[in-house]
Amino acid sequence: MTETRPGRPHRDGPLSGRQAEAARNDQRILESARAVFVADPGAPITAVAKHAGVGISALYTRYGSKEELLRTLCTDGLLIVIAETEAALERVKAGEDRWVVLGDFMRHLTDADTSSMTRAFAGKFAPTPEMFELANRSSQLFDELFGLIADILRPGIVQHDLSLVFELVAAIKFASPERTTELRHRYLAVILDGLRASATPSDLPGPPPAWPELSERWIPPS
Repeated sequence: MTETRPGRPHRDGPLSGRQAEAARNDQRILESARAVFVADPGAPITAVAKHAGVGISALYTRYGSKEELLRTLCTDGLLIVIAETEAALERVKAGEDRWVVLGDFMRHLTDADTSSMTRAFAGKFAPTPEMFELANRSSQLFDELFGLIADILRPGIVQHDLSLVFELVAAIKFASPERTTELRHRYLAVILDGLRASATPSDLPGPPPAWPELSERWIPPS
């Protein structure tokens, strides 16, 4: 999956030297912020500057606070989820094998690792109205996709079960990024086999997760 940042303004023509350096600094800051805060959500913003190898003043010039960094990371994550869900919907509507599309969809989002941010950042900052709008758009698209694939899944599975599957797989993390990816794909394959409709499915214990349960985690405690 290409590491892009959907939704950022596109510029025509080459960047000047100063602009290119600023863009590289911005990318380093965001990559470092994700690495630092996923590992330790309570880390100070100075740890991001140190990890990125930029001065704290350069960081504050671009991002005024830790909350702003977290919002930017999560907004980019939402845009990735929306783009992947739209791509999966297009493939299903074009008549592609739905099980293949579902598997690709779940592997792509597993590799994007947006769920690690959900696990680490939920409740740590106040989402913006734009973020809630993107989250609702993501939910609507996911509902539409699920409606087209529900019959190939075992009875009792709902779309929010799939949301938590991503978080379960995101819990697998080793020192080697390559090994982490390999093992995440391994256990995702096991889970997908368990999601697939079969002739004799066992009953699932407990009710499925509901959208309010998933979304309320993003509201910081008062």
